[in-house]
Amino acid sequence: MNPYQKINTITGWIVFTVAALVYTVTVEPTVSLWDPGEFIAAAYKLQVPHSPGAPLFLLIGRIFSFLALGDVTRVAFWINMVSVICSAFTILFLFWTITMLARKIMKINDQHETRDETRTILGAGVVGALAYTFSDTFWFSAVEAEVYAMSSFFTAFVVWAMLKWDRIQDPAKANRWLILIAYMMGLSIGAHLLNLITIPALALIYYFKKYNATTAGTLLALASGSAIILLIMIGVIPGLPSMAGAVEIFFINSLGLPFGSGVIFFSILFIASLTYLLQYAVKKQKVMLHTAVVSLTFIVIGYSSYTMVVIRSGMNPLIDEFNPENIATFIGYLKREQYGSWPLLYGQYYTAAVVDQQKGDPVYAKGEDQYEIVRYKIENIYDPAHKTIFPRIHSDRPDHQQVYMQHLNLRPGEKPTFSDNIRYLFTYQLGHMYFRYFLWNFAGRESDIKNASFLFPWDALKQLPEEIARNKARNNFLMLPLMLGIAGLFFQYRRDNKSFLVVLMLFVLTGIALIVYLNSPPNEPRERDYIYVGSFYAFAIWIGFGTIAVANALSKLFPGRSLTPVAATLLCLAVPAIMAIEGWDDHNRANRYFAVDAAKNTLASCAPNAILFTGGDNDTFPLWYAQEVEGFRTDVRVIVLTYFNTDWYLEQMARPAYDSEPLPFSLSAKQYREGGLNDYLLYAKNPNLQVDAIDLSQYLKLVRDNFEGIQATTSFRNINTVPAKTLILKVDTNKVGASTLVPDDLKHLITPVLHFTMNDRALEKKDLMILDMIDTNRWQRPIYFNFTSLNGLGFDISPYVVQEGSNYRLLPIRNPNPEKELVNTEVMYDLMMHQYQWRGLDNPEIYYTTEDYVNRSINQFRNQFNQLAQALAVRGEEEKARQVVLESLSRIPDDTVPYGISSLQTVALLLHLDEEEKGLEIAATMGRRMDENLAFVERNPGSIYARNSNLYLFTLQNLADTMKRNGYKEEQAIMEGYLAKHLNL
Repeated sequence: MNPYQKINTITGWIVFTVAALVYTVTVEPTVSLWDPGEFIAAAYKLQVPHSPGAPLFLLIGRIFSFLALGDVTRVAFWINMVSVICSAFTILFLFWTITMLARKIMKINDQHETRDETRTILGAGVVGALAYTFSDTFWFSAVEAEVYAMSSFFTAFVVWAMLKWDRIQDPAKANRWLILIAYMMGLSIGAHLLNLITIPALALIYYFKKYNATTAGTLLALASGSAIILLIMIGVIPGLPSMAGAVEIFFINSLGLPFGSGVIFFSILFIASLTYLLQYAVKKQKVMLHTAVVSLTFIVIGYSSYTMVVIRSGMNPLIDEFNPENIATFIGYLKREQYGSWPLLYGQYYTAAVVDQQKGDPVYAKGEDQYEIVRYKIENIYDPAHKTIFPRIHSDRPDHQQVYMQHLNLRPGEKPTFSDNIRYLFTYQLGHMYFRYFLWNFAGRESDIKNASFLFPWDALKQLPEEIARNKARNNFLMLPLMLGIAGLFFQYRRDNKSFLVVLMLFVLTGIALIVYLNSPPNEPRERDYIYVGSFYAFAIWIGFGTIAVANALSKLFPGRSLTPVAATLLCLAVPAIMAIEGWDDHNRANRYFAVDAAKNTLASCAPNAILFTGGDNDTFPLWYAQEVEGFRTDVRVIVLTYFNTDWYLEQMARPAYDSEPLPFSLSAKQYREGGLNDYLLYAKNPNLQVDAIDLSQYLKLVRDNFEGIQATTSFRNINTVPAKTLILKVDTNKVGASTLVPDDLKHLITPVLHFTMNDRALEKKDLMILDMIDTNRWQRPIYFNFTSLNGLGFDISPYVVQEGSNYRLLPIRNPNPEKELVNTEVMYDLMMHQYQWRGLDNPEIYYTTEDYVNRSINQFRNQFNQLAQALAVRGEEEKARQVVLESLSRIPDDTVPYGISSLQTVALLLHLDEEEKGLEIAATMGRRMDENLAFVERNPGSIYARNSNLYLFTLQNLADTMKRNGYKEEQAIMEGYLAKHLNL
């Protein structure tokens, strides 16, 4: 190892150590919101998360979980550390990538580096790698248990390895690196597919080394790289299992052989084919063929981590999404069939009507002795007058259509033009969904509010309202990373256009090309910047080259100065320094326990042996973590409402789980199987049943008996209908009244009949199964709904629920005033004052994002305190009510989480409970902030905060009304004065 190699290696590991320390200090100590809860729970017990899975990540996460040494509360931390270590290695390989490319730019041969050249190269590597270390998106993924950090590691590794291959002259040794790259790509499939998108850029490195570059040759190299992507993404990942599946179905259904025989035969045939090709290549001395076959073999070996999915699914773990335990369901799991598909090169506009439907491919399920067709895929045929090439505005979801029309200034029913289509591509998909994220990372970020914009340097001069200025995610980098990266881009282009094209392709393929391929609709549930992290990685390379450009400029200004490279490095280190300083407070997750505490509070709200419905992923994944990893309240059966439409999930719910008995269903598995009569139940008046309401038990009997009188024919199959929009559940009032089911203070509300009225003209399968469960359960097990699931049903149960902590319990009572929620004050007071955990919510040093879901969740806790206090006050227990409100202010103070819409009720309660000083103080604070916010919106009408203008005005009006109602004339005048100033809004 020559002196340059030694110092390059040492410096790389120093940068690795810096990144590892930063991420270790800022890593979340437990579970995070969104997918980490699912991944940690799945890794801890090797279960099956949402498709297409991440088996390699789970296996490595399982190994890291052993470091918790039996302390289940530390499992999440150690699985989070997988991302920390992967991210630190990403920075290491990025550093070495920059230094290798820098040698090409500077035209330096091995062992001929001068001292100044060494300093310049290392400075470039340090600045570029540290800039990426502190970039917004990458840092976010580095401190939680998500697959994107591991995916970034594989991306950084294969790019570095290809550059190492480029420097090796011995073909035999060089080919070993190609095989290593293939193996790492195969492994990366078990984490995320982002790594594969780099292949065309790697193909350019291969082409530039092996051939004299021409325009046609370069294009052919890119086309070859793209073909390899297609080979892997179509021919290998779903292709091999699909071919095995076809053979399996033929062997079992046509030849009558036992299950698995077709897969075994295909596997033997595939291995034999690879063996033959290897022997043929060796015999004929075909080196390229031999390398290609060995590489394919190692890709498949790496890809084999997916066997864990089938094996573990066959063991029926509690988290077993899509149930991919056999080849039929495994193929659907890999293809992400549960998420649907979208047009890419040709398809419909959002205005296109469905004019016909046609039968597609069959969907198989494993039966008793063969694979059975459960349904056929339905392909919609759209009006050809509303179709186009390269469709961008294609989604028929009403909320998506609304955004299309608003964004393009189109009227309802107005057909978009192709120019509208392309305008949406550039302004929304590229502008909003990519370049906005890009500038977050390298220019600055307005805030963490959803859809927030980037920042320009002059934004620092704006007069900001307190609410915006205190947002920890408001990061202004003064565009320094952007300008340094652009300088590096042009410098590389002028010095070495071949390596420039390689980095450019990395940048484009993992950014703009990905945008075009994904064809994302609007209204994503969360910001999706993490998808394009590979593109930001490529730009960090240019930031490193920017340091060389600065050093080059300084050497011309001060010729003969030996410290010019050092000066350039120190000057450019200001870029990662400002990124670290600005980003630290909103990326530091140390001591943050909100997700796990909220999950445990939700589970603790349930009575023993309860059934709890949640609305979706984010409501559920932390609960899974709490149960699966920490073993908390495993008697509660958590049900994801959106999964309840699938037969695989219903089958899992019909099995016991830990301390929870199976769900009480009367319908058989055959009756809720996909493709049957009960996937979608339309409301249809029935001449045989002329009723406005039907008894629920009687209707379910008709369903169980396959009564033809309620069946109707739709495209390709029969379905059951609902003959009345209201279903009636009868209650034995004497039995219920004599039990402890209903609290004593609510027993006067017991009703003999519950009326479940449909919200729309159809029930989904999930609605039918919930109704079946309610009817069969007959109040034996407590049934709860969280807030989001309560609003996700196809029928209305709101008059029959009582709030108990974070959840709403279904009871045989009727609320006489549905506008005011019923509260079980005794249970809820004990929960919120004595059982719930609130760690860190009173610590202003801990960052709590104002991103929609988190902000809504925390303010929901405030609202729960208010609901409890309001109910206590109505009952005359005003001292308890006062304690509850003050506890809320103590647990969730304004300096940690700013007052929100729920604080309006807090003000009214404080004034009612003789806490005048505190109530007026909060009102004055909120009024002043609304005034400042509205003034800012008037000065900056294009700001993201302008969408909240009506909320700001509503808050002021509510405060004015509260002051008037309580006789505070001076404060009322202040609020009305604020309103008068902003009437133009």
